[in-house]
Amino acid sequence: MTTATNKPISVPGASHAALPSPDLWAPAAVGEKPLVWINGRMVPKSQAAVNVYDHGLLYGDGVFEGIRVYKGKIFLSKQHMERLWKSAERIRLKIPITKDEMVAVQRACIEANGLSDGYIRLIVTRGVGSLGLHPFRCPVPGIICVADQIALYPPEMYEKGMRVVVAKRPRVSIEALDPRVKSLNYLNNIMAKVEAIDAGCLEVIMLNDKGWVSECSGDNIFIVKNGVLYTPPSDAGILEGITRQFVIDRLCPDCNVKIEEKMMRIEEVLEADEVFLTGSAAEIIAVTSIEKDGKTHTITDGEGEVTKKLRTRFREIVTSDSVPEA
Repeated sequence: MTTATNKPISVPGASHAALPSPDLWAPAAVGEKPLVWINGRMVPKSQAAVNVYDHGLLYGDGVFEGIRVYKGKIFLSKQHMERLWKSAERIRLKIPITKDEMVAVQRACIEANGLSDGYIRLIVTRGVGSLGLHPFRCPVPGIICVADQIALYPPEMYEKGMRVVVAKRPRVSIEALDPRVKSLNYLNNIMAKVEAIDAGCLEVIMLNDKGWVSECSGDNIFIVKNGVLYTPPSDAGILEGITRQFVIDRLCPDCNVKIEEKMMRIEEVLEADEVFLTGSAAEIIAVTSIEKDGKTHTITDGEGEVTKKLRTRFREIVTSDSVPEA
């Protein structure tokens, strides 16, 4: 059985000199899980804590990745690491370990929690500083890795599809905050999500400040029209999703589906033959109806043909013996 200690956990290839440890950790209950990696130590969830002066907590100053684990493999790990590093660079946050060391931390969490299929939340905070905004007075960034389970939507929605609404709140503009940065400040997304919850559903379509379709609160969006798949480009103000790119690069060629990136108005989405959403946590899920200004627009009465083909192929890949990590 695994316990937490006051000694740093040894991870092959990881440099713990770069990972500061808290001054005090209480002993862990034997066998308590999930175990969480925080700044060089593996501790139970009940004891996982951050310093109240960490700017990740005070200001949402940091970056993160949500990553899937299938059959013990870190799905598209290389792409997630590249995006994490790019996000950090864009906010001038220097991650204190290498990409290989970060992967080693994730593998340690997978092993410690006995996961075969699950979800990783990888977080890099600005680190402990003062109560002021100054980010460069936080000398060492914090690193947190959680390996657990996640279920964004009920299983039946993957067969029957889901209802979404169009948010009145726009997506934050590219000029204000580059949406390619997967930052710890998700308030724009959260307030849009509240609109969905108030409307009795679980997801919302967000438009950018110029009225173009952008993305959802936590997912990218695709539409099918006359057999062709369309999705908003980066210029629409989207997070460049890893699963979104996997649909474009792998699933569409595998399924002989034509794909185009295209700026879209919401009317094009409402008139689509099929609509589906993608994300690391969501995977691929169909949208059957969309509510806008109190009016419901029916898209399909279930999962469309193209959506089903792509989702079936996705599940074949992630349940195979060759889950891609690159």
